Amino acid sequence: MPDVFINYRTGDGNDIAALIDNELANRFGKDRAFRASRSILPGSTYPDALLTNVRRSALVLAVIGADWLNFQSRLRDPEDWVRKEIVEAFACGVPVVPVLAGRGTERLRKERLPDELARLAELQSVRLDTQNAEADLKRLGDLVAEMVPELYDLEHAEVPAPDHGSVSNSAGAVSGTAVQSRDFTGDVGNTVIKGATGPVHSGQGNIYQNSRHVSGDRHYSGDGMTNIEGDQHGDIRHRFGDSGQPEDNGR
Repeated sequence: MPDVFINYRTGDGNDIAALIDNELANRFGKDRAFRASRSILPGSTYPDALLTNVRRSALVLAVIGADWLNFQSRLRDPEDWVRKEIVEAFACGVPVVPVLAGRGTERLRKERLPDELARLAELQSVRLDTQNAEADLKRLGDLVAEMVPELYDLEHAEVPAPDHGSVSNSAGAVSGTAVQSRDFTGDVGNTVIKGATGPVHSGQGNIYQNSRHVSGDRHYSGDGMTNIEGDQHGDIRHRFGDSGQPEDNGR
């Protein structure tokens, strides 16, 4: 069951509810928050789903949009689901946090609320402004983690040590193509070097190994000799011994 129930009215805060849902999913996992339009499967009995998830949640976030108080007739209707969810949370002792959507949304006042919802005006609220969404969502996530210890523990759990023989790495600030793979086939538009057992050269220029070679006024020969020429900003050579034998030896 979810840890956080997101209460909202369609047409007044459902976009903010979706932002909150996405933030909590990214931070704590997809099934840690309940949002009716996402969480109730087609064909399910939604009244049972709504009330059951309110009762089993550890926290209710009540999204208060700019027009929330303008739905006075609905707020006073015992069958209104926004009202029913909040009243159910109060009855079950589930903490409720009003989330004020946008800069212009004012704090709730008792005189504008029905008696059953008057307690909302006494609860400390948080604000979520879409123009400051990243910081406000993080602040809200921090609050949720503080109020729901299970989510705090989940977020701060130690990552288990990798299994023996497994590989874990990361690539940062890559301006080209990065490939992580044990076995690779195909072309990624750049250079892929695998299983090299001899000299490897990537770039422009020539590579010579174990061969007699003349380059300008330079002569290279010998057993195990390797010369790489190109845009390495210089020559790289190694040479082992000297064959000291004619070129046509072994005919």
